[in-house]
Amino acid sequence: MKKKFSIVLTTCLLCACVSSTDPGKKIKIAQAVKREGDVFQSQGEYTAALTKLLEAEKTIPDDPYLQNSLGLAYMGKKRYDLAVNAFEKALSKKPEYTEAINNLGAAYLRQEKWDTAITQFKRVLDNLIYPTPHFPLANIGWAYLGKGHFPNAQTYFFKALNEKPDFSNATHGLAQVYLRTGQTDRAIEYIHKKLRRTPDSPILHADLAQAYEKKGHREQAVRTWKLVLKLSSKDSILARKADERLAELQ
Repeated sequence: MKKKFSIVLTTCLLCACVSSTDPGKKIKIAQAVKREGDVFQSQGEYTAALTKLLEAEKTIPDDPYLQNSLGLAYMGKKRYDLAVNAFEKALSKKPEYTEAINNLGAAYLRQEKWDTAITQFKRVLDNLIYPTPHFPLANIGWAYLGKGHFPNAQTYFFKALNEKPDFSNATHGLAQVYLRTGQTDRAIEYIHKKLRRTPDSPILHADLAQAYEKKGHREQAVRTWKLVLKLSSKDSILARKADERLAELQ
């Protein structure tokens, strides 16, 4: 019996040895670990995602898709400096990787490096077969909004909405242009029109609540912020914003 156990153990050790030294197998395992990280990321679990992605990076550090996923995980952790590094590494390995270019622009946008962000988003738009141009178009709108260039911001939000009329990011952006330029009545009319199509959009209700506050309509603002709280995820930024405004208004 002891001899039989010894043979089985030796076989197991041999298999382990082969699996640990076979480059192809190690790469496949790393890619599987990367996919696990991507699943965590899609669920908003950025710490778990980062753990898996960093594990995979030990084996496939030069994989551009892994570096793009790492950049997104760093974005989720609000480490935009590390995100920039990861996206740039992805692009050093795959220069025409438009998704990584757009993500790099988004990282610069979060750092409020407006002009650098715009440059990256325009690189994406240079790719005429990029399937979702409304994303970089709206992002350029947000960069111009950050710079205080409201006419340019409005132009790009309109361009994004021409590509995808129900794109909430651009709708929200255009509402913010109206609010920040004192066009409060226009903002209210526009938001009401959009809410007829998407009545459960918490971000549009938040824009509407801001508009009511600007008009001095306190009761309507309170009701709308309460609706934002109801429609938002419990720990979201919008829910916290609604709590803050309700504490101030009530």
